Amino acid sequence: MRIGLISDTHSYLDQKVFEYFKNVDEIWHAGDIGDPSVADELEKFKPLRAVYGNIDDKDLQTRFEEDLWFECEDLKVWMTHIGGTPPNYNPRIKKILKEKIPNIFICGHSHILRIKKDPNYNNMLYLNPGAAGNHGFHLKKTIIRFEIVKKEIKNMEVIELGKRGAIN
Repeated sequence: MRIGLISDTHSYLDQKVFEYFKNVDEIWHAGDIGDPSVADELEKFKPLRAVYGNIDDKDLQTRFEEDLWFECEDLKVWMTHIGGTPPNYNPRIKKILKEKIPNIFICGHSHILRIKKDPNYNNMLYLNPGAAGNHGFHLKKTIIRFEIVKKEIKNMEVIELGKRGAIN
């Protein structure tokens, strides 16, 4: 399964995303979609799994969940928008992690790209793709592309889409 991971588009969808994600099987969006047309365009392009973020309106909150739990290639995945960072997860996340631990935990919100294994939670893989939109303090727009094959994560790539604010 080839995955394209994106977050914090804030109503702006860089057209380079379509080139970089042309060979993925699914796109996962970790919230702060912004304008619903961003989700619409992604869904027309590839199957989309998404969560809503703190800037997303009631329509997107109705369309998507705050927490999305699913399995991919026998790995448990949890995606939410606001999560914190290892080992400093926010209190809501810490409480849930006491009950169940995914193999992959995905969040956005911080606009800070981070890929890290957390030894405190069974080496759970923490993924934050940074921000792909033009709103925020990040300097570069980033996305992640990777594969999951028989419970193994492979070919993890960080892709820079250019400087924040640059319109393509």
